[in-house]
Amino acid sequence: MVLVLNNNNSSKEKEEVVVVKEKEGRRMFVGLIKVCWRSSGAELKLVLLTALLFLCSFATLLQFLPYRFFLSPSNDLRHCLSSSTPTTNSKSIIVNNSNTTTNSSSPQLPVQKRQQDGVVKRGFHPYGSAAYNFIFMSAYRGGPNTFAVLGLSSKPLHLYANPTYHCLWAPHHDPHNPISTPGHKILPDWGYGRVYTVVVVNCTFPVPSAAADGQGGQLLLNTTGDTILALDETPQDFASFTAQFTSRRPMYDYVYCGSSLYGNLSPQRVREWLAYHVRLLGARSHFVIHDAGGVHEGVMRVLRPWMEKGFVTLQDIKEQERFDGYYHNQFLIVNDCLHRYRFAAKWMLFFDLDEFIFAPKKTTINSVLHSFSNFTQFTIQQMPMSNKLCLSHDASTTFRKWGFEKLVYKDVKRGMRRDRKYGVQPRNVFATGVHMSQNTVGKTTHKTEGRIKYFHYHGTMSERREPCRQFVNSTQIAVDGIPYVMDTTMRNIAGAVKRFELKMIGSTLQRTRQ
Repeated sequence: MVLVLNNNNSSKEKEEVVVVKEKEGRRMFVGLIKVCWRSSGAELKLVLLTALLFLCSFATLLQFLPYRFFLSPSNDLRHCLSSSTPTTNSKSIIVNNSNTTTNSSSPQLPVQKRQQDGVVKRGFHPYGSAAYNFIFMSAYRGGPNTFAVLGLSSKPLHLYANPTYHCLWAPHHDPHNPISTPGHKILPDWGYGRVYTVVVVNCTFPVPSAAADGQGGQLLLNTTGDTILALDETPQDFASFTAQFTSRRPMYDYVYCGSSLYGNLSPQRVREWLAYHVRLLGARSHFVIHDAGGVHEGVMRVLRPWMEKGFVTLQDIKEQERFDGYYHNQFLIVNDCLHRYRFAAKWMLFFDLDEFIFAPKKTTINSVLHSFSNFTQFTIQQMPMSNKLCLSHDASTTFRKWGFEKLVYKDVKRGMRRDRKYGVQPRNVFATGVHMSQNTVGKTTHKTEGRIKYFHYHGTMSERREPCRQFVNSTQIAVDGIPYVMDTTMRNIAGAVKRFELKMIGSTLQRTRQ
């Protein structure tokens, strides 16, 4: 075939000529192969087929030969198949997308090492963290040679392993010669922890005077690989502790340690609770309130007058919400309160803001708790009250009455085990819980019926609306299978509590709303 091209052909005609030539070349090559194959003898065909079979068999056999027959792993045979394939070494990585080379600081695949016996040793390389090993909150001195460190730790770590703690005390005058002792861990949340559980580490040093030279020092806690500076004590800190520790009469007769407050709380219910208990516990009482998100502007207006009077301390603990512990980490919070005020209180009380402590007539809270002076701990009987049943003749005036004044029906269902709350002499307690402590020195009594109890208005604190939703004109009634009887014990005290509030802080809270 002859193609005549002149100089005037367009570029399109040139492309067509090139395509025609390529097609003719391929047909000529295929035809040549067919002619050679037909013209070859039977012996040549047999030789070609045998060679092909041998190559396939050899490639199959290579996969089963031991590693020692090769200079490099079989996975790397691809480097021998093409000289154009780029090679890598331990200090560089070829990135296909950008064709750039990174240095040794770039991520590397873990190296697998082959032992002498031919076994491949595999490695495990952790990344990230499912839960923290230890989340430090606070540390307090507990005596001349003992300390308490409080925090959260991974619950699975303590459930399936046995993490240990080690304490170091480095005196300021000789920081290079610290003394050490194993830490004794206490898990006070009874297994209620979620992702995190509460840990109280007791650090008691064997030499009584080692940490009590008056010069101060640093308490370090080793938590399996991490060393935490838990306490940096100055000489002034030690002097303040010594004065409190040796005082015959603590700063307060009663310290209330409240659990974590969260949610949209009712300012009016908080107002009632504070006025009632300041009156009950007296001038030498103090209330520690922990804000986990529940102290909004309305509640703060209620707390501020009592804070200014010195009755209330507000602790902002909202940061603990990052760590998933039981009930807003209330076990951690009450333990922090215990150790912070351990030597500042004669008695420490643990209950909630929808619960009202009551001492019977012809007694006082002082006389009742004095009768428990031989016990480290006492529990308090619960009186469950309806949170919606009110008297019919209060229907038109409920907005004027306080919650515990108008909720007058008591649950008297029998055969139920009801939660108790408790009080302790904190000097003899090393860790505590929500309903009682299991880490005390001394006796506990549960036989307190008739001497002290608490009225429980469950759920009323977290509802910002009128609690009365059903009005009753009877001394007893059954609602949803639960029997109730009228109990006006708290109603009879309401007037005195209102007058006490007016005397103490004036009329500043008179317009408080639900």
